[in-house]
Amino acid sequence: MNQDMNNNVNLNDIKVERKPSNSRVKPIFAAFMAGAVVVGGLMFTSDKLNLFGYDTQTVQSSATAASAANSAAAGVQTASLNNLGTNSISQITKASSPAIVKIETKVKQTSTSGSRRNSQQQGTQSGDTIENGIGSGFIFEDSGYILTNEHVIDGADEIDVYVQGYDTPFKATLLGSSYDLDLAVLKIQGDKAFPTLKIGDSNAAEVGEWVVAIGNPYDFDYSVTTGVLSAKEREISIDDEQGTRNYKHLLQTDTAINPGNSGGPLLNLNGEVIGINTAVNAEAQGMGFAIPASTISSVVDKLKNNETIPKDPAPYIGVALQNITDDMLQDLQINSTNGVVVAEVQQGSPAFKAGIRQFDVITEVNGKGIANTEELTKAVQAAAVGDALKVKISRDGQTKDVSVEVGDKNAVAAYQS
Repeated sequence: MNQDMNNNVNLNDIKVERKPSNSRVKPIFAAFMAGAVVVGGLMFTSDKLNLFGYDTQTVQSSATAASAANSAAAGVQTASLNNLGTNSISQITKASSPAIVKIETKVKQTSTSGSRRNSQQQGTQSGDTIENGIGSGFIFEDSGYILTNEHVIDGADEIDVYVQGYDTPFKATLLGSSYDLDLAVLKIQGDKAFPTLKIGDSNAAEVGEWVVAIGNPYDFDYSVTTGVLSAKEREISIDDEQGTRNYKHLLQTDTAINPGNSGGPLLNLNGEVIGINTAVNAEAQGMGFAIPASTISSVVDKLKNNETIPKDPAPYIGVALQNITDDMLQDLQINSTNGVVVAEVQQGSPAFKAGIRQFDVITEVNGKGIANTEELTKAVQAAAVGDALKVKISRDGQTKDVSVEVGDKNAVAAYQS
C-alpha cells in the first residue's frame, strides 16, 4: 500500500489531491492575444469584440468636466464630472476617453518560441519582434503613469501605448507589477501633460449603481459598454502558465467585458475609476469582474516605485493529502473512507511540529468530521494564521487529538527565497 500511495500523491506542501495519471485533468492554457485564458469558464479579458451595451436613459445634467491644474496650458482635463452621479453616458465617454489607452505588446521572435509565441509570422527572423497581444489601460497621472493588468503585459519584450491625439504609439516602460494582484504600472514620456482619470472610492459604490466600461475589445478601439454593479467582494481563481491567480474583493458587473478590455477602467457616473476590468465568465452572460479601486489605491505607489508588495497571509499546515479508497481500509486499520490520508508532511511545518506523520488519517477538525481533502482544505483556509486547530487523527488503529497552529505559507516562501 505504501508504494501505491506514494505514487499517487502530490508532494507539494499545500493540501492537494493528485489523482492517478490516467485520470488526471491538466489545465489547458490558451494564449489568446495578451493572455486571454479560459479555465473553468473564467477568462482574462486582456484582448479584443463588444459592440453592444444596452443604453441607459440619459439623465440630464448641466455639469461639465473639471479641468486639471494645467489644463489651460496643455488642454488637459480629468474625467471627474459632477459629484452627484447624474452625468450622462455620453458626457462620461467624452470626458474619459482621452485618458484611456490601447496597449499592444510584442515579443522577440526566437527559434524556440513557447506556446504564447507560436503565432509566428512568415518572414520574421530570430530577434525580430512580433505582435503578441492587445489590452487597455488608463492614465492616472498627467506625467504619463498608466495602470493596467499584469496579464496584459506579461512576457512582453516591447509595450506600445496608443493615446488619442497622437499619430504614433509611445514606447512604455514597465515600472512595477504584481502577479498576485494582477496589476501593473507603465510610464510613457511626452512633451506635455496627458489627460487623466481619477481613482475613486469603490467602497462607496453600491450594488445596482450604473457603471461604464471603456476599452479595446477585440481591437475595436474605445468601445463603450454600460451596465450595473452586480455584486461586491467576489472571489475567483484563474489558472495560467505561472500558476493560479486568486482574486479577492472583486466587483461583479453585467457590463459587457471582452478580451481586450483588460486593464481598462470601470467608471461610476462621476467619471471616476472604481475598478479595472479584468475577467469575464465565458460560460455566462453579463458576468464580468473588476479589481476594485480600494485594492489599486493601496498598492499603486509601490507599483510606481517597483517595491515588493506584501502578500496576504495564506493559512496552511504543510501536508499533502489523498482521499481514502476501499482498498486502503485494511492497511490503515480503519473501517470508513471518511477522512483523508496524510501522504506527505513538510519538514518543519505546523503539522510536523504537531506530530502529524505520513499515513496518519485525519478524521476531524475542531470537532467536525472531515470526509475528503476538499473539506480539510476549506477548514484550514477558513482559519486565521496563528489559530490552533484541534485535529483528530487515526494511526495504527488508535485515535488521538493533536493541536496544530496554522502557519503562513507566504511567510515561509519569502523566508526560503
